[in-house]
Amino acid sequence: MHKIFPFLNWLPLAKKTWKDDLIAGITGTIIVIPQAVAFAMIAGMPPVYGFYTAMLTPVIAAIFGSSYHLVSGPTTTSSIVLYGIISKFIHPETDIEAFVSLAILLSFMAGVIKLFMGIARMGKLVNFVSNSVIIGFSAGAGVLIAFKQLKHIFGIKVPQGSSFYQIIGYIGNHISETNWYAFSVAMLTLFTALAIKKVKKISRLYMLFAMIFGSLFALWLSSKYMVNIQTVGKIPSNLPPFKMPAFDYNNMKMLTSGAIILATLGLVEAAAISRSIALHTHQKLNTNQEFISQGISNTISSFFSCYTSSASFTRSSINFQAGAKTPMSALISAFGLMIVVLLFAEYAAFLPKPAMGGIILLVGYNLIDFTHIKQIIKSSKRELIVFGATFLGTLFLDLQIALVLGVFLSLFFYLERTSKPNIAELGLTEDNRFVNIIRNKDTKECSNLKVIRIDGSIYFGAIEEISDYFTKLYEENKTKHLLVIADGINFIDLAGSEWLMHEVLKWQENRGGIYFSGMKLVSQDVLKKGGFLKKMGYDIFFTDKKTAIAAIHKKIDTPCKIKAFEECSLE
Repeated sequence: MHKIFPFLNWLPLAKKTWKDDLIAGITGTIIVIPQAVAFAMIAGMPPVYGFYTAMLTPVIAAIFGSSYHLVSGPTTTSSIVLYGIISKFIHPETDIEAFVSLAILLSFMAGVIKLFMGIARMGKLVNFVSNSVIIGFSAGAGVLIAFKQLKHIFGIKVPQGSSFYQIIGYIGNHISETNWYAFSVAMLTLFTALAIKKVKKISRLYMLFAMIFGSLFALWLSSKYMVNIQTVGKIPSNLPPFKMPAFDYNNMKMLTSGAIILATLGLVEAAAISRSIALHTHQKLNTNQEFISQGISNTISSFFSCYTSSASFTRSSINFQAGAKTPMSALISAFGLMIVVLLFAEYAAFLPKPAMGGIILLVGYNLIDFTHIKQIIKSSKRELIVFGATFLGTLFLDLQIALVLGVFLSLFFYLERTSKPNIAELGLTEDNRFVNIIRNKDTKECSNLKVIRIDGSIYFGAIEEISDYFTKLYEENKTKHLLVIADGINFIDLAGSEWLMHEVLKWQENRGGIYFSGMKLVSQDVLKKGGFLKKMGYDIFFTDKKTAIAAIHKKIDTPCKIKAFEECSLE
């Protein structure tokens, strides 16, 4: 039951942490109000659909998800992608009802795909997303989130859908149009948050208090100087109504490719965000369960007039930074939004967007993990390239392209490393220890037996490198027998098994032979099943080095000129 209903794991904890979750939930409620309006508009939907999605999807995702801090709902990415997919077929200004109908159908289809991927346990695919990708994506998203708030902070009407660099250019060219009243509200909110965050007793409330101070200050400015400071505006007062998606075969066929893209992007985004926060909380995540929760959330919510949702970078980060301990905070935030919409819509409408911008500016900054970025810079050039590509891709390319680019580079460098396994030539020291002859020139090597150690896997990507070494060894070294210390060989695939068989048979025919000691059973799996082991001979495999050396010396027909082992003197 705990696997089917993950909330049974954290529900007992919520009894002890309800105060922290309450504070984070209330903060989330305040933050989501302008977001729901903005994201719906980005998606080409009426604002009310943003509220529907923000009310229902976080509840379902929190009940079935594994992350304690992930908050789902309408997001910038999912909204932009949804608009891009549907606007190819119909424009919202032409027929808003048809556009909404397709949007909800698309959300249902994406939800089903997400659910299927979770049930099929495809969450392991996310394991190929390295920490450098996550850190780069988080940092890039933090910068994007912050810069997208500049239009509210400066009070400048930046064209909707502007990219990172377009926002910079537009604000730079129109800086003279800055609304200094809006700017002062944003800065007061920001500095209030920073100040309260340093006070230990109330540090968890810094976002909530900062929003209150910013709102009161904006209200005072508006009344005293009669200035116009942009607010959230009128909020509709109704809950998500039940309505079946308009299932139509032709429309579903038309939207299939878009649904796959939307689902895949949403899952990678959810996994990236949950892992980003888990780097700080050290929570063990179940990625398959996150896939299932996102799928169930999108599927069910589409029957209640909700459009596609995913994990929200902004809300999840705020949820974590506000001190949330369990998913109860997401439920509180959603129910809080319902209460606000039903009872306090007219008051919530006065929340100033510059104050929201000031808070989200701080959230964006906190998404940049400077500690881990410094470690990446110091430790590895390859990881730095992965981080840099993902970070810059997030800023200047589509988010999905940035993630794919980061994952591709991670896999490329991984394959590059594994395609060059370490091969060490071993000699014996005076105290009978095997060491790399490069590290100790005083080691001895038997003139009839060469000993090497392979650290890495023998698979299709590494065959060329290993084959070149063996060819060079065969041509330049006249030693008849070769012992491979195979403890470090993790696995041998089909291509590796075939190559190894041919190499062993070549040495057996023209030299003495190749032998293996300490090879793991799992490494011998393909060798056995493919019949390669039988062709090579079972007698060339030994459990340890000592047994192997003793058996090999019995096959040597010429005295050892250089006696490295005890067995050399027994001939």
